Amino acid sequence: MKYDKVDFTQKNLERGEYEYCEFNNCDFSNTNLSFMKFVECTFNGCNLSLVKLGKTAFRDVVFKDCKMLGLHFYDCDDFVLSFSFDNCTLNHSSFFGVKIRNTKFKSSQLQEVDFTDCDLTSAILSDCNLVDAKFENTNIEKADFRTATNYSIDLEKNKIKKAKFAYPGVIGLLDKYDIVIEK
Repeated sequence: MKYDKVDFTQKNLERGEYEYCEFNNCDFSNTNLSFMKFVECTFNGCNLSLVKLGKTAFRDVVFKDCKMLGLHFYDCDDFVLSFSFDNCTLNHSSFFGVKIRNTKFKSSQLQEVDFTDCDLTSAILSDCNLVDAKFENTNIEKADFRTATNYSIDLEKNKIKKAKFAYPGVIGLLDKYDIVIEK
């Protein structure tokens, strides 16, 4: 099923299960998607800002070019939770305590996103802006931050074994020491 340019702020998406659906340029902002299930769906150019996600199930869902401000992913149904983000704006969202291993974040804005107690094992954060993102008691083992920018991660407060970093972003691992690093 394909949904093009539907304004779900005016007409709510019917509660239920959505499999193999494509949502293109739809507006879901401030709507309630609680207790809905999305399996192998794609959201292209959609506005999902401030959507309520109580027990919402996402299984192999792709978000591309979406505006997703202030989402509480910790409210989602965590059974087989899996999604990817490509060129999305997720600022002010929270993944607090969420297990999202192997998740791909590509060319996305993750400013002030809360990853506290999150399991990001083997996640890929390519070309992502992580200004003021919060990492505390976060598992980022084997995660790939090589092309991510503006992150600040305390090595003593996170699991970081085998994570990948590159210069100059790696300097964000030294922020807490307030030292001057010159080229």
